[in-house]
Amino acid sequence: MKEARYIAIEGPIGVGKTSLATLLGRRLGARLVLERPDENPFLDDFYKDAKRYAFKTQLFFTLSRYMQQQEFSQQDLFHDLVIADYLFAKDKIFAYLTLDDKELALYEKLVDLIEPEIAVPDLIIYLQATTEVLIERIRRRGRSFERRLSEDYLRSLNEAYNYYFFHYDASPLLVVNTSEIDFVHQQADLDDLVEEIRRPHGGTTFYGPGGTS
Repeated sequence: MKEARYIAIEGPIGVGKTSLATLLGRRLGARLVLERPDENPFLDDFYKDAKRYAFKTQLFFTLSRYMQQQEFSQQDLFHDLVIADYLFAKDKIFAYLTLDDKELALYEKLVDLIEPEIAVPDLIIYLQATTEVLIERIRRRGRSFERRLSEDYLRSLNEAYNYYFFHYDASPLLVVNTSEIDFVHQQADLDDLVEEIRRPHGGTTFYGPGGTS
């Protein structure tokens, strides 16, 4: 496999995507492409009334990510490596979970038009954690709009992510079980994970405490 020049980090809310992307960016001298959820004007309303605001929230995220992807898809003269804390295709996970049939049909027409222009990552790092661990991490970081997330919603989202990446084969995939490692506060955990990420990958690789399998 060729050396990864574009790495996307994915996983459910609270799993540590942005934290890992930031740490890797510093360690590997990469250009960071980070989601900006605070810029979505519908997100707070979505957490108050998901059914009413799901489509508006989804549409804003989709178009915002598309424009961001277009920006970094141009040749970067200053960085050889790009690390993003999201995968554009993950939009579908939320769409299928929150939109009704008519909204979903319209969403799919939009995505069919723009998805061919989106770069495919050389490597995807899928961060996993139990729903209980996600809830604890979300509470710890204390974002006001996330306090309304129910355990049922987080469990459904976690299951949807696992299902999606169980069937994913468009890029090499590194599945990282984060429930028992702490790459943010434990330097040894980060060092070992970085070593794994630097290795060539093909197909799907599973990583957890003790290494890969």
